[in-house]
Amino acid sequence: MTLLSLDSIAVPDLHPQAPLTTRKARLSDIDAIHELIGYWAARGLMLVRSKALLAETIRDFHLVLAEPHGGKPGGLAGVCGLHMLAPDLAEVRGLAIHPSMQGRGLGKQLVEACEREAREIALPALFAWTYQQGFFEKCGFTRIEKTNLHPKVWSECQRCAFFENCNEIAMYKELSAVSDQPSAGNAGA
Repeated sequence: MTLLSLDSIAVPDLHPQAPLTTRKARLSDIDAIHELIGYWAARGLMLVRSKALLAETIRDFHLVLAEPHGGKPGGLAGVCGLHMLAPDLAEVRGLAIHPSMQGRGLGKQLVEACEREAREIALPALFAWTYQQGFFEKCGFTRIEKTNLHPKVWSECQRCAFFENCNEIAMYKELSAVSDQPSAGNAGA
């Protein structure tokens, strides 16, 4: 059996000013998501996700897609997932932005999409494992000690190849509640 080297993973060349669209992921996006996450995993900046795991969790992911522009093809500009772990906690995971799309605010946009989704289902808190503490702080997360994480987090961590030598930072954010009451403008509608 030949193993794929992560060093061989490249991403298609996207125009940095390409028009963008957003949507939830589809099964047909698995290869592109795997490729983009693999690109950053090969550089030691995130954990690789198998195609099988991506298929199991495809409904978790929000995407930003770049349209063809300036003679360059379109493709996946960014991805981020909201993965439910417990009735009171979900993980923001798999955040990856195409290298030519860095600095356009796509990471923050994707984290905000996950937060909106979490609020819609009245989820009280989010957490993330990251090497990018400053980015998550700008998104309103705070660093917490790993020992303060929900036990369900640790059950997932035990499956990770880096469990014994994890050097990721745990970030946490409490969410404001979304009211189930209709607004005054929608009463009786």
